[in-house]
Amino acid sequence: MKNKYVIGIDYGTDSVRALVVNAHTGETAGTSVFEYPRWKAGKYCDPAVSRFRQHPLDYLEGLESSVAGALKNVDAEVRQNITGISIDTTGSTPVAVNRNGTPLALLTEFAENPNGMFILWKDHTANAEAEEINELAHSLETDYTKYVGGIYSSEWFWSKILKTLRIDEKVREKAFSWVEHCDWISAELTGNTDPLTMRRSRCAAGHKALWHSEYGGLPPEAFFATLDPLLTGLRERLFSETETSDKPMGTISSLWAEKLGIPSDVVIGVGAFDCHMGAVGALIEPYSLCKVIGTSTCDMLVAPNEEIGHLLINGICGQVDGSIVPGMLGMEAGQSGFGDIYAWFAKLITTPVSDLLGEETARQLSDKLLPHLAKQASLLPVTENDIIAIDWWNGRRTPDANHTLKGAILGLNLASDSAHVFKALVEATAFGSRNIADRFRSEGVPINEVIAIGGVAKKSTFVMQTLSDVLNMPIKVASSDQACALGAAMFAAVASGVHPTLQDAQKAMSSGFDAEYHPRPEVVEVYEKLYQKYLRAGDFVEHETKARKVMDLKTA
Repeated sequence: MKNKYVIGIDYGTDSVRALVVNAHTGETAGTSVFEYPRWKAGKYCDPAVSRFRQHPLDYLEGLESSVAGALKNVDAEVRQNITGISIDTTGSTPVAVNRNGTPLALLTEFAENPNGMFILWKDHTANAEAEEINELAHSLETDYTKYVGGIYSSEWFWSKILKTLRIDEKVREKAFSWVEHCDWISAELTGNTDPLTMRRSRCAAGHKALWHSEYGGLPPEAFFATLDPLLTGLRERLFSETETSDKPMGTISSLWAEKLGIPSDVVIGVGAFDCHMGAVGALIEPYSLCKVIGTSTCDMLVAPNEEIGHLLINGICGQVDGSIVPGMLGMEAGQSGFGDIYAWFAKLITTPVSDLLGEETARQLSDKLLPHLAKQASLLPVTENDIIAIDWWNGRRTPDANHTLKGAILGLNLASDSAHVFKALVEATAFGSRNIADRFRSEGVPINEVIAIGGVAKKSTFVMQTLSDVLNMPIKVASSDQACALGAAMFAAVASGVHPTLQDAQKAMSSGFDAEYHPRPEVVEVYEKLYQKYLRAGDFVEHETKARKVMDLKTA
């Protein structure tokens, strides 16, 4: 029997990666990465107001280039035996589409309009809209936020749609429907982007769009019309059914089969979010906390429905049947800033260097800066009097989403140098992770082990050791540095029929683990005391934020 091959495509925040994998052994046959050129140039974004948009051309060009690159040096036999492609993306990253399912930014009149582009997960311009959704939902007999932790976020589907419809009349007039990135790019490969007939991801719909089988799909029309009349009628132009990612989206179109140079019968799987597929690639099991650690974090848990399906877990990013592993309850949490916070600190240091000594000098410094700071910070003692930082540079995702919150650094003195501050920032991100783990446990969800994947997990021993110390748990790091793409490939193998179940695909294609961190007993107790200080400092910051908001309302 000939070997079958599948392609996992992982759309991250900065780039897209394609991975060609032997579906029977998990062996990599080819891989390639494409950086989004418009995003890299900073186009269509304004960090000062938390606006982050990505042009669909970055995604289309990235799809063609990354797959072509991954297949460049493979044998003809590999190409001929590709059976499936599955895609993961960031999310919630929706876009307004016309009746044909074309993102508005691909139309001439919207080509430079950020509101016609994909609204990236970390866009927080819809904070006010999220608050309105929560206020309405919490006032009703049925709280439609109960399966998404009880708090709807500005990072999610409906907040972004409502904000856009309110501020852009042209988009409002042209937008027939809205589609998540993971749904649209998968549908694009099949040639059917009709928003009324394309299959929608259970993962995206359940965690970000308030979909649940209890409601027969999305919340009723009356909910959205009451929220804002601008939403009237949109529900019927969206979806009521969803699919788990072991199901096919369709078969590749002749156009894309020719572009990519692969067979015309390749099956395209239903898409999902990157972290959910990444958890599958990292061999998530019931009650394993899988941390996908990069610019932000996603924390994934799965458990049998019959054991905890009756719980409503407060303050997380949703609990959805089959969103990670089909047949199990998938739970998501995470931090809005992790590696982004380290990158902010590096930029804080290198920007004056660029201004004074030139971009090349600054670039050379930037390449070496974080590893240097990590090494210096690792040499510092851990004491009860250390600097405390709060990791809300990009707001707080969980527990209890609040993207109006800001970061803070407390306890500085004239002896505080860059290494001390960097150490505090790393500890802050670890404390944020601990807070999430504590919430799961307090809500009745045990954590038996911790698994880590992502760029930070693979690159920084200092960060991972600190995280293990703060969590007071061992952490296993998956061997694959492409766990999200590998997870997508596993789903492709099931959707295309190579493996009957996802568990079979995981067993055959897994790369295992290559590192494990253990908590150091001598610092665990100190970190427990610092963590309590972190919680008290966070309470203070949150209280002051609320007080300032009240004062702003009074003076408005």
